[in-house]
Amino acid sequence: MNLDSRTMLVMMSALTILFSGLLTLAGLHAGNTRGVQHWALGGLCIGMGLGLSYFQQEISASTWVLVFGATLAIAGIGFQFNGIQAFKSGHCNIYIPWILAGLVFIQNIWFVILHPDVHARAVANSLVYSLANIACARALFIRIEQPLRTAYWFTGASFAIVSATLLIRGIVVFLAPPNTYGLYSPTPINPASFFIGSMMQMCMSFGFVLMINYRLSADLQKLALSDSLTGALNRRSLEQEAARLSARCTRTGDSLAVMMIDVDHFKSINDRYGHPVGDEVLRRLAEVAQKTIRSDDYFARYGGEEFCILLPSTTEKDAWVLADRLRQNYEAQVMEFGDKVLRSTISIGVSDSIHAGLQFSSLVAAADQAMYRAKQAGRNQVIMHSLCFKPAG
Repeated sequence: MNLDSRTMLVMMSALTILFSGLLTLAGLHAGNTRGVQHWALGGLCIGMGLGLSYFQQEISASTWVLVFGATLAIAGIGFQFNGIQAFKSGHCNIYIPWILAGLVFIQNIWFVILHPDVHARAVANSLVYSLANIACARALFIRIEQPLRTAYWFTGASFAIVSATLLIRGIVVFLAPPNTYGLYSPTPINPASFFIGSMMQMCMSFGFVLMINYRLSADLQKLALSDSLTGALNRRSLEQEAARLSARCTRTGDSLAVMMIDVDHFKSINDRYGHPVGDEVLRRLAEVAQKTIRSDDYFARYGGEEFCILLPSTTEKDAWVLADRLRQNYEAQVMEFGDKVLRSTISIGVSDSIHAGLQFSSLVAAADQAMYRAKQAGRNQVIMHSLCFKPAG
């Protein structure tokens, strides 16, 4: 099958611009997902750069058209790299596309206008494009949770294939006899590289759409499992974790502890300062708790101003030590709201599976009783269920 290079180039340009538009539309519904517009702009630049190459054989415009086409294409890859970085971390180096564009612009001015050399230009451009694509691939080949890893690696593999194709193209042109290569010369490397490039551009765009889809799905799942006000787990997700940990403790004989936390005089705070201040108090408590507990503990908003912490491999005494540290850390907080200063305290009840059993409902009930006893005893303290509910005698 014979593939016409000009036709392949036009097809590649059209597909790239088409998928750029697709990503622009996807970005309108991607919420806070970053990097989409960078990627769409990158695709548009690549498509326009390839489209300008179509006019190479027009004598009157061939030189500058080639320079600007090559510059736009490399800038597009730079914008795609920025899109990957922004998608991953929210941050990117805005100078990368401009640095790449400046490098290729100077390179093509030299080999197209000042010292025309088709072979050298093709080799130099292929090398820079290959390095830029492999940088994009490298940024995507990272360890990340599934299913996002599949989308990352699929997109990264597409960049890697393009990089390898461009490198091979550069080597073939470098080894070709002088004055035998042109963008539309019948050598097989041209239509082959254009065909592979167009297919991989499609794969990159599909891969990035998959990345967006999986990120949005993960965000929705996170919203479903967390409390929107404090960012803590919600009651449902805590109960799921408790069921899993209880089953594990049944097998291993390990202990499990629970803290129930309640903000003292929370209704008075709301009545006196207003609900926005009450919300900020809950957020501040969640922030202090997240910094105080261990990495394998589970912190959740259980309802209203009540919070619950699930502590694996922990006895009641160990939980009491951690709870009292949390109480002191929270008590030390000074919250300022305009000209108002607020200090708040918490009461905590603690229980463990040794005294209350492994059923999560029993653990919570025991810790809740201990917390209620802390309230009765004057608030701002931690009480263990086993001490305040000792059997008589």
